[in-house]
Amino acid sequence: MLEKNDVEMIEVSEDKLALESQVDPAVEKRMVRKIDIRLLPITALIYLLCYLDRSNIGNAKILNSSSGDTMVETNNMTNYQFTVALMVFLVAYSIFEAPSNLALKVISPNKWIGFLVIAFGALCAGIAGTHNFAGVTALRFFLGAAEAGSFPGLIFYFSLWYKQEERATRIAAFLCSATLAGAFGGALAYSVGHMNGAGGLEGWRWLFILEGCLTAVVGIFVFFFLPSYPEQASWLTPEEKRLQRDRLGINAGQSEEKKLNWAEIKDCLTTWRLYVHYLIYMGAGVTVASLSLFSPTIVAGLGYKDLQAQLFTVPPYAVAYVVTFITAMISDHYKSRGFVAGISCVIAGVAFLIQAALPGTAYTVRYVFLIIATSGVFGGLPSLCAWVGDNVRTSTAGSLSTALNIAFSGPGQIIGVWIYRSQDKPFYRLGHAVNAAFILMSGVLSFGLMMYYRRLNKKMVGTSEQRWIA
Repeated sequence: MLEKNDVEMIEVSEDKLALESQVDPAVEKRMVRKIDIRLLPITALIYLLCYLDRSNIGNAKILNSSSGDTMVETNNMTNYQFTVALMVFLVAYSIFEAPSNLALKVISPNKWIGFLVIAFGALCAGIAGTHNFAGVTALRFFLGAAEAGSFPGLIFYFSLWYKQEERATRIAAFLCSATLAGAFGGALAYSVGHMNGAGGLEGWRWLFILEGCLTAVVGIFVFFFLPSYPEQASWLTPEEKRLQRDRLGINAGQSEEKKLNWAEIKDCLTTWRLYVHYLIYMGAGVTVASLSLFSPTIVAGLGYKDLQAQLFTVPPYAVAYVVTFITAMISDHYKSRGFVAGISCVIAGVAFLIQAALPGTAYTVRYVFLIIATSGVFGGLPSLCAWVGDNVRTSTAGSLSTALNIAFSGPGQIIGVWIYRSQDKPFYRLGHAVNAAFILMSGVLSFGLMMYYRRLNKKMVGTSEQRWIA
């Protein structure tokens, strides 16, 4: 039996088909390319800096360890305190996710996203001035609050500019910057490590200062120059603006619909299938957090030391960058979210299991499977991020469901913070096994939800296309 939301989604899909039949494909392709040129570079840069600012603490933990100038040593932090500092970021990240995305709907996207970027850049730079556990923990909490709206905010922002079948690839365009940040972060930490002692500051302090200040400058640019809505973009012609309204349907004209619809919020909160999406993403969140924060530590357990360990975090993310783009393009081309996400999760899960089972001395093989696991984890994210927004019917539901999807990853990311324990080094078998369990759960649920949507589509008699993205 179809839910109320399901029936309404069918009606919306029929209206959308009628509108799309009026669109000239060649004209539409040229306009989408113009939008890509304007939006993709700046959104990719935003998320690259966001990811750098949250994960550089993992680099700071071991930076200049040979001289005793790491963040943990100079701030007199224990490993337990360091883990708590990682966790409070994720607590704030989960709490402020949904409120931030609803604020973006009420406030112009460029101003809200710009404010967030300025805020988390300033907070990142501020961590360089800390001298104890309390200072690091407090600033990490506020950093999590500021960054909470960036990822779901960008995903919702894309729904104002792109159709369903265009979003996964565009999400990948900025999401891949997270993998690029993992690679760039390791290379940057390697370089900044040579600044240790410059100006009387440790290398890890320079790492936070340089990355935070750069982020704040970019935030100012975003605040003033990022276009909010298609109808406000001076670089779109009147004809292109009309085309945007025709092809986007319910997502067009969002600047005229800034009020929150509480009935839509209630529907979104009581639709059970959305919670399956959230659970899938929570499982992925365990692996994303653990890899982003502990890649330098894991690589150090493979026999690489200090600055060399920073450098060897680059290849896993570099390969994941390419894989993520490929899986996103496949997902959009075939309009297949669940299958692509499920396969990616299963591959990652198997790679983690193999790492947990391999002999500790199999350094090369373990490193290869770390690369495969990282690629599998990130390869499924664009499909999962696009999927939940594909199957809701209103802008309010799109904003809220996207935010809740990311927010539910918070508990998963908190788990990811604790699984690579110092007492398990150098092989970290427990961490790899826990990652395998959660990402395999996400894979199985992805296949199950895909089958559910396919069954719904079969019940839609009289329609020419599938109305749900499976």
